[in-house]
Amino acid sequence: MKTSIIVQNLKCGGCANTITSKLSQLENITDIVVDADASTVSFSAIGPDEALTVKERLKTLGYPSIEDENGMLSKAKSFVSCATGKMK
Repeated sequence: MKTSIIVQNLKCGGCANTITSKLSQLENITDIVVDADASTVSFSAIGPDEALTVKERLKTLGYPSIEDENGMLSKAKSFVSCATGKMK
């Protein structure tokens, strides 16, 4: 099942590196593509439960989907995730 999620706070390659790295650790998630220009994260999942897991993982990293709240905590988390991705 191919899925795309439009996320907030996705700005650069550092963000994309962190997202790709963290989502690659999830079981049954493959073909991860992060497009910083379009603010999308695309992936293949076995089913809707795995897709929901990806959405929740993105939120914990500071990249909530467009329908989720994007408060100061999310923005701060994305800043740290971005910096981490730039160091790798």
